[in-house]
Amino acid sequence: QLQLVESGGGLVQPGGSLRLSCAASGFTFDYYAIGWFRQAPGKEREGVSCISSSGGSTNYADSVKGRFTIYRDNAKNTVYLQMNSLKPEDTAVYFCAARRKYTYPFLDRWRYDYWGQGTQVTVSS
Repeated sequence: QLQLVESGGGLVQPGGSLRLSCAASGFTFDYYAIGWFRQAPGKEREGVSCISSSGGSTNYADSVKGRFTIYRDNAKNTVYLQMNSLKPEDTAVYFCAARRKYTYPFLDRWRYDYWGQGTQVTVSS
């Protein structure tokens, strides 16, 4: 049974950091590209970052470039999202998702086949 499980969310002050993890099981992890998405209350789910199956290619939304870093460890079936310099507008539920083909548009949520349940990130003083 294919499963994606996010962890690492929490409450952090503005300017702080968090590292999210997406642990995968039930499928051949290193065949899949992984994306991170987020959804704030009353807003559409938006793409944050994604990484190719090998980890050799990454993409970021403009809103997080220079602050967030995505990387993966295929030996551990896990993708990470390191989030630095967090802002209140980063507050959302963060989801990871998997897709077989790493093609443009990279952060189109409709192109992802499997989703985790999400982890809450709250940036507030």
